[in-house]
Amino acid sequence: MDYKSISALLEKYWEGESTLAEEAALKAFFSESHPDMPEDLLEAAPLFQYLDAESDIPVLAEPEWDMSFLQEAPKKPAPVVKMHLVKNWMKYAAIILMAAGVGYGLKQHHENRQVAMERFKEEEEARKAYMETKRALALLSRNLNKGTDKMQQLSYFNTATEKLSVKD
Repeated sequence: MDYKSISALLEKYWEGESTLAEEAALKAFFSESHPDMPEDLLEAAPLFQYLDAESDIPVLAEPEWDMSFLQEAPKKPAPVVKMHLVKNWMKYAAIILMAAGVGYGLKQHHENRQVAMERFKEEEEARKAYMETKRALALLSRNLNKGTDKMQQLSYFNTATEKLSVKD
């Protein structure tokens, strides 16, 4: 075999796609020595030499297992469990207390949420009222400033008439 086909078989082996016949061909190739083998094939040689050497070792047969545990054991009737409601009263009381606690917590959460929503609405209304007041005061300020300009002109007129009347 040439090195390119061995490299292709080795690549298939590393990908887990090789057949048993291809693996046997790789073992046979690497069991012989090749002096001019490429570097990438030299790395795989010890693995296949090890696998070839280990395949010659015989495997011992497993000992016989004791299978007596698979036989059916005689069935005993299941014990009857009697339920006593009086003995378990603490369980029921705990369940009722937990349900009451959860209900109370949900009620408090709902009430707190309603209070928060009402507070938010009040703050929103106060903010709107503030903005309206601010707008009205700005309009009033503009109108007063217009009137102040007219009053200044009137003041100039009054001082001029006083100067004329003093000269008479």
